[in-house]
Amino acid sequence: MKSSTCIGISSMKPCCIFLVSYRSSSIFGFSPPKMSRSGIRNLSKSLSKAVDRRRLHSCKHNKSQIVGYKCVADPNWRAFSVSDSSWGQSRVFSDSFRVDKGRSRGVLVIPRVASDFRNHSTSVEHHLNEKNFERIYIQGGLNVKPLVIERIETGDGLVKEDNTGINVSESDVNTNNVEGSNLTEPRIEREVSEIEKEAWNILRGAVVSYCGNPVGTIAANDPADKQPLNYDQIFIRDFVPSALAFLLNGEAEIVKNFLLHTLQLQSWEKTVDCYSPGQGLMPASFKVRTVPRDGSPEAFEEVLDPDFGESAIGRVAPVDSGLWWIILLRAYGKITGDYSLQDRVDVQTGIRLILNLCLTDGFDMFPSLLVTDGSCMIDRRMGIHGHPLEIQALFYSALRCSREMLTVNDATKNLVAAVNNRLSALSFHIREYYWVDMKKINEIYRYNTEEYSTDAINKFNIYPDQIPSWLVDWIPDEGGYFIGNLQPAHMDFRFFTLGNLWAIVSSLGTPKQNKDVLDLIEAKWDDLVANMPLKIIYPALESDEWRIITGSDPKNTPWSYHNGGSWPTLLWQFTLACIKMGKPELAQRAVALAEERLAVDQWPEYYDTRSGRFIGKQSRLYQTWTVAGFLTSKMLLQNPEKASLLFWEEDYELLETCVCGLSKNGRRKCSRLGPRS
Repeated sequence: MKSSTCIGISSMKPCCIFLVSYRSSSIFGFSPPKMSRSGIRNLSKSLSKAVDRRRLHSCKHNKSQIVGYKCVADPNWRAFSVSDSSWGQSRVFSDSFRVDKGRSRGVLVIPRVASDFRNHSTSVEHHLNEKNFERIYIQGGLNVKPLVIERIETGDGLVKEDNTGINVSESDVNTNNVEGSNLTEPRIEREVSEIEKEAWNILRGAVVSYCGNPVGTIAANDPADKQPLNYDQIFIRDFVPSALAFLLNGEAEIVKNFLLHTLQLQSWEKTVDCYSPGQGLMPASFKVRTVPRDGSPEAFEEVLDPDFGESAIGRVAPVDSGLWWIILLRAYGKITGDYSLQDRVDVQTGIRLILNLCLTDGFDMFPSLLVTDGSCMIDRRMGIHGHPLEIQALFYSALRCSREMLTVNDATKNLVAAVNNRLSALSFHIREYYWVDMKKINEIYRYNTEEYSTDAINKFNIYPDQIPSWLVDWIPDEGGYFIGNLQPAHMDFRFFTLGNLWAIVSSLGTPKQNKDVLDLIEAKWDDLVANMPLKIIYPALESDEWRIITGSDPKNTPWSYHNGGSWPTLLWQFTLACIKMGKPELAQRAVALAEERLAVDQWPEYYDTRSGRFIGKQSRLYQTWTVAGFLTSKMLLQNPEKASLLFWEEDYELLETCVCGLSKNGRRKCSRLGPRS
């Protein structure tokens, strides 16, 4: 029996009230009709600037500003109310939508853009702060049919995926441009084990709906947990494996809703102690709350309440949220074949705002992003402030995603140039200075210090005594890895699993470096995998190091949580890296190891001890991204061709061009001409 879900109005469901402004081309996930870019820029000048922002998704409005949208649990309210300052009054639409079939919409084919932009700065701040950038003209935002996903479940342990159930009208997609997409793939059947059935039930039980439509999954759904803290919220980074599991299973609606709702939250005002970060920051998480409508005890409304770090432990802004959002946006298009979402004006604007925030000029001399402690998956004090590998790998991945998805025109050419420049500089920086193997460590051991010269070999003034004693005997003769952090006179030699895996997935490392990372994981399997994949960091901070670096954090005690704990959610990223490097048997070995324990242990968030034998002392059970990571790994191994849609191969075009523009002679020389390991 087929069941379809669409975004719309039904007399059986509560209706939603939406307020529209120039920041969004549509609210429901429907794309507006195509119009010329120049028309958008000219018409946008007539829109006024926003004068007020509200933190919650509510329906009270100010002039020309997205204030939000709410779901009103009153069956007597059945119309959409849309307000815009250019109209001067509200307009009401009935629940029957018309589709203008005269306007055809094709899938945008993004051309590859050459990276030979020597004369452009890697910053886009002075280009993107123009008045036209943040102004978007909206026309016909409600005249496109909703996306309908069909899925068939049978009682014999089979899940039938019907990708042909994605109903896209002729006015939405020009099918001539969708050659090679999977929109017309035949339905497939695959066997589902008992543990996978249980995992799917848990994952579906964690789904959160907003206005009757799924928008994400909560972090954990442990019925015995009396104090969920923020584990009952939808985190952007936590939802990524859930999103991939749904996409690989042919269920795209929840992912599309998530991408669009979080995009709307991007424009909210973020303030901590009277200070607001830059535009483009994505929330770490959000929660669907039910509150009385206008003080009425009988009618209620649903609101989205985002957290940009103002409620987080340590009050740290989530640097990785925007990067994960861009990565997931690309994955949605690759897996579904629906590239029209990327082409939406509001989505393009969201990408540009995130890039603007990341590419802004500062005091830093390096192409890597400078962040504070706790700004990523490791969201507590763990000594990763500076230029942590995890952020650099995600940053590089997001730049490569943006390079594919950005619409190339006169308004974006400077941004595209900046992206290419940063990609080229960042790849060289990480490959050259973050990489260590036996040969490199021996080279560091013999470093001279206090070198004042443009030709210095020890550019970061690293003291040989920094090489930890554990590393001397731990590093294998074959293999290597990217260190966790690099700053002046400081190298963090700890092995950070997520950063190294994403260096492989995104081709941030060279093909040989990528191979060597997997070789090291295989050689040090008992240390990095042991009884449960995979260690988030190796080794753990102990004794005085733990007291000084973590501040004696009782949750990050040695071999627990972020300090050397084992995190099953890293399994899907390990699987992706193994498939890319032609070692699926290594991933199968890790998946089989996890499969023996996860269901028995009730799907914990993390495991403790050096070998990962104990369930974490503060670990939440029925952790959603543990479940989703396992399911995604299983589906990627069963369909390795799908995995190829999620990783990148080496881009030789970027490597051929040096963007610094320095001559080979004279005092100012290109750093690439210096010694290389």
